[in-house]
Parts: sequence; structure tokens; C-alpha cells
Amino acid sequence: MPSTRDIRRRIRSVSSTAQITKAMQMVAASKMRKAQQAALAGRPFASLLYRIQRKTTSRSDGRSAVEIGEPGLIRRLRV
Repeated sequence: MPSTRDIRRRIRSVSSTAQITKAMQMVAASKMRKAQQAALAGRPFASLLYRIQRKTTSRSDGRSAVEIGEPGLIRRLRV
């Protein structure tokens, strides 16, 4: 049978491990949030690239200019 000192040491050890685990979960949550924000921030760029790619591959008249931008602000890009 373990002594009182051994039991107290074991309780401290388990509580310390729980504290470390909680800190690691918080760090992981922070990294996940940062990665999600980066993914969301990249969506407009990815959407623009997709539209450019779609327009250039579907063009049948042989021209190489692609209209990009918002409907009110159309710019032409040579590719």
C-alpha cells in the first residue's frame, strides 16, 4: 500500500499533467484559428485566379486579354 506522501506526489503529478494538457489544447486552438483566418483571407485571391483561369481556357476567339476585377472596375490583363 502506497504511503500518504506517494499518494500526494501522484495527485500533484496528475494535476500538473492536466495543466500542461490544457495549455497545449489552448495553443492548438490558437494555431487552428490562425490557419482558418489565413484560409479565409486567401479566398478572394483564389477566386480571382480561378476566374482568370476559367476565362482564359474557355476563350474561343484566340485573344489573350482577360477582364478582371469587380463589375464596376474592369481592367484588362495581358496573359
